[in-house]
Amino acid sequence: MAKCCICGKGVTFGENVSHSHRRSCRPFGANIRKVHAKVNGTPKTVYACTRCLRSGKVERV
Repeated sequence: MAKCCICGKGVTFGENVSHSHRRSCRPFGANIRKVHAKVNGTPKTVYACTRCLRSGKVERV
């Protein structure tokens, strides 16, 4: 899966827990978006999480 190019957030792992408390591994994917942004003054396509987009850390083109 993709990682945020700003903060590095990516997939983390946890467990599904059933009603009888049997556990199995599962991934928790971060909310990553492919956006067109300015990087060092040039427009590029980057992956950014929605928290970075909301907080204004990414300057969109």
